[in-house]
Amino acid sequence: MDLLTPLLAQASAGDWHPTTLVQALLSTAVFSLAGTALAIVGYKIFDLCTPGDLHEEIIKNRNVAAAVLGASIILGVCIVVAAAIMG
Repeated sequence: MDLLTPLLAQASAGDWHPTTLVQALLSTAVFSLAGTALAIVGYKIFDLCTPGDLHEEIIKNRNVAAAVLGASIILGVCIVVAAAIMG
């Protein structure tokens, strides 16, 4: 049990910040991939919850209002994800 105490103390929740350039680049890559995936998932969930097909309306019908709505949903999700990452 005495061997696990230092290991658990090092893995505390407040000590996850990178200390080297490689760790910082890796953290940036992981957070950017997670943020992008969550933005896409948020857009798709919004598209499923609304009547019609927002993606089709934007691409096939070239509806600018639908594109602005889709962009605002993506930006809103990105703001929430960024706030969650920054803690």
